[in-house]
Amino acid sequence: MSSESAAVPPPHHAGPHHADPRPVRRMVPRSREEPHRVATPLELFFDLCFVVAVGQAGRELAHDLAEGHWGDGLTGYLFAFFAIWWAWMNFTWFASAYDCDDVPYRVTTLVQIAGVLILAAGVPRLFADQDIVLSVVGYVVMRLAMVTQWLRAAVAEEGPARGVALRYAAGITLCQIGWAVVLVLPHDVRSVVIPIGILAELSVPVVAELRMQTTWHPHHIAERYGLFTLIVLGETVAAATVAVQSAVDEHEGLGRLLPVAAGGLLICFSAWWIYFARPVHDHLRSNRQAFLWGYGHYLVFGAAAAIGSGLEVAVESAVHQAHVSETAATATVTVPTALYLVTVWALHSRHVKTGAAQLLLLPVASVAVLACTAAGGSGVLAAGLVTALTVAVGVALHARER
Repeated sequence: MSSESAAVPPPHHAGPHHADPRPVRRMVPRSREEPHRVATPLELFFDLCFVVAVGQAGRELAHDLAEGHWGDGLTGYLFAFFAIWWAWMNFTWFASAYDCDDVPYRVTTLVQIAGVLILAAGVPRLFADQDIVLSVVGYVVMRLAMVTQWLRAAVAEEGPARGVALRYAAGITLCQIGWAVVLVLPHDVRSVVIPIGILAELSVPVVAELRMQTTWHPHHIAERYGLFTLIVLGETVAAATVAVQSAVDEHEGLGRLLPVAAGGLLICFSAWWIYFARPVHDHLRSNRQAFLWGYGHYLVFGAAAAIGSGLEVAVESAVHQAHVSETAATATVTVPTALYLVTVWALHSRHVKTGAAQLLLLPVASVAVLACTAAGGSGVLAAGLVTALTVAVGVALHARER
């Protein structure tokens, strides 16, 4: 996927691949206009396995925030989440173009899943000791699996499309060599080199698709992003539930925990409602629009997962186990919630709103959620009530419009 918009040549294949029983198929582009294009069971399995790594990163972030290690926690989280998100996003857009659902494709996708599980296993070391070896190994496994997919696409393509596939394969390979070099560098040098490696990864699609863009299916992409948002929000609810259960078992502070649990549920329910209030696929018309929307979901996914981490910290604070103030603990929930609201608004909600009241609703709500931080121990419940009110007002405005 590239930030440049251009006409996409007609694909070689216009219909679904699943009717072909052959174990190996030519990896040719799928049609952008293909009817009834939905996520496959393999893609759903892929997402569920990737959220294991998201959960690991969230738990480690919660631990660091509760201990007051804000810098180390946020740095580790942003690095781990980038690796998860970038591998997920690259697979998602590639699959939208080239999913042939044959045996090699399935096996290669399972290798990518194995890579993310290796990465997840390395997340605790990354946070505890800044030991990135296992996480980088898992990431490289995922990315090299993508190289084989692009090489398959290059074999089936011709002309400019083959060049795109080969540039992807070469660019990803060079980046993985760079990550292998990072592992042998001194720790104080890594902090400078890692951001360069991230920029190099981000530049691969831009360079690869400079002259021609790969095709993709708007409905399929919108569904894939929506499903991953659902799974991340589900992980957030699960993490908060486990935290509340543990706190009740160990401290019997149910009265102090109920406001946090209620506020957290309202935030998660509202986050789901706001994201899915209107379909977004009609907005994804050009590569430029899709570029901003797709890359911007790093903040949506990251914020949604961080809400769960914040709720864990708020629970620990409620039973006096966190080493931060009540205001700081509340901020671990309100800040990612506000970021989620304003990012969802910027990416797609504002494109389907009419009138000043609808356009300003989510930005105003994000400011109100941030203001709830000042309420200290009651801030999470207050933020939940604000987000629920935001949903109610949005529904009322939409009904009045109709």
